[in-house]
Amino acid sequence: MEYIVTNLDSLYKALGEKKLQEILNTFECKKNIEVESFLKDKAISLSKQGISKTYIVTTINNDTTIIVGYFSIANKMTKVKQDFFGGKTKKRFERFAETNKSSNMYLTYLPLIGQLGKNYHNNYDKYISGDKLLRLACLQVKEVQKLIGGRFVFLECEDIPKLKDFYESNGFKCYNKRKLDKYESENGIKYLLQMICDLSDL
Repeated sequence: MEYIVTNLDSLYKALGEKKLQEILNTFECKKNIEVESFLKDKAISLSKQGISKTYIVTTINNDTTIIVGYFSIANKMTKVKQDFFGGKTKKRFERFAETNKSSNMYLTYLPLIGQLGKNYHNNYDKYISGDKLLRLACLQVKEVQKLIGGRFVFLECEDIPKLKDFYESNGFKCYNKRKLDKYESENGIKYLLQMICDLSDL
């Protein structure tokens, strides 16, 4: 099955905000309300401000274009312990990071996959796997890095074994836990796992 990845900015210019909002409002992700509300309530605004960019993933079903999922990408600073990497990966990462000797941490800005979700409206989620959606997000990051450089990407997720296993099976490794401020957590979550992936071999 073929997929088309479209920047939300392009859809905004082609359709206008009202029509685009109507389309986004059809997206459903009851398994993760935050993923659904981000696309419906925040994606357009954050994209217009340049804070993050959202990409809509579509495919063709019975001659009709359907939204099967989406992901968002931002550029964020993160900290990684100096002893986390080893060998060639360590040397590779040092090229993109600043070393803080007092804390033994690398400080660097990396692409962040901020949101990732499938569309459960009309069972459209069946038309794409989580593995494929994540891979499309990583490939989009690689396209950006062709222009600005870089090799790594990171994301944050809840400390749920099934979720952690999913990302690890796709090449991500947990390197830190980020404590959440009260305003960040609406469901009582105290921290998120931070996971990083070297995209060199993707």
